[in-house]
Amino acid sequence: MVIFRALVLLLLIAGVVCFAIYVGTGQQRYRALGIRIVKWTLIAALGFFAVLLIERLPMLL
Repeated sequence: MVIFRALVLLLLIAGVVCFAIYVGTGQQRYRALGIRIVKWTLIAALGFFAVLLIERLPMLL
């Protein structure tokens, strides 16, 4: 679980760095790459939290 959290954090940092490079250079490819990285990071994080929720569901019922 710690590895997954670190991976999500690193991907979010990579997205922010891409946006910073876009602001500095104005090249559209960095903006597109940053959006793609953040989008897939959020999808992975939501999947991770869904697994945690499903895992704890029997305890709640």
